[in-house]
Amino acid sequence: MAKRGNGCHHERVSRRELADFLRRRREALHPERSPGTHPPGRRARRTPGLRREEVAALAGVSVSYYERLEQARAPRPSPEVLTTLGTALQLSTAEREHLARLAGQVPPGTDTDRRPVPDEGRQLLDRLAPTPAYLVDERQDIVAWNAEVAALIPGFEQMHAAERNTVRLAIRLGGTFCRAAQGAEGEFARQFAAQLRAASVRYPADRMLGELINELAAHSTEFAAGWRDHDVRPVPTLRKVVRHPQLGDLEVICQTLLLPGTDLQLVMYQAEPGSPSAAALARLGARSR
Repeated sequence: MAKRGNGCHHERVSRRELADFLRRRREALHPERSPGTHPPGRRARRTPGLRREEVAALAGVSVSYYERLEQARAPRPSPEVLTTLGTALQLSTAEREHLARLAGQVPPGTDTDRRPVPDEGRQLLDRLAPTPAYLVDERQDIVAWNAEVAALIPGFEQMHAAERNTVRLAIRLGGTFCRAAQGAEGEFARQFAAQLRAASVRYPADRMLGELINELAAHSTEFAAGWRDHDVRPVPTLRKVVRHPQLGDLEVICQTLLLPGTDLQLVMYQAEPGSPSAAALARLGARSR
């Protein structure tokens, strides 16, 4: 699923990815919610979303040029064209950044861009106690954590560094550690797809990231579907049920925030105030200190 390379090969891959991303976002639009398009019923629609000519008109580009973009045959669009395409396709901030990277307007990242965890990040994790919290990088490797996380995840501190990865933990532990709250099934996979899709464009030569993507795709049809949809919008809040060997089932709210000034994400496990799960998390925190 994930392809790696550089030079001309990477440019060809990026063009195909750009074409697929534009098509997916166009097909996801509702004509009635797109000002300036033909009203439904004026002409029968045989395909979902907007037509290519409608997007071209909204973006102020020729139909032939936009068609070539979706066919991976056009030159890379300029920043100005990307701006108008982002508006026409109603892209979010994350999707606009993703589009710019696919179009080569933002250079790919390298390992030198990955910086060590700042001291402020580690201090924040300690201050968040008794809330279990950790930091993850673009590969979803858990690079720093507080004592509550080690107490929450069975055998966490004994794991090899490569195993301390949220994707691999989800595959390995599966339902034995946590599951989605009722009505939130599939959100884990969609979150992973969004995060790793964005990371793969930023670090196209990262072999380990490619292996991780292929590993998850082989285990999750929902991830594979999310990957094909080119969804890069973050999922900041998920509801989970964590199964702890001593404390039982804990209903938690998993929140993900970008750590300012870094590419790291802060992940926190919280519970509704006053709930049995909140009391259990407080007991867990007291034990871990």
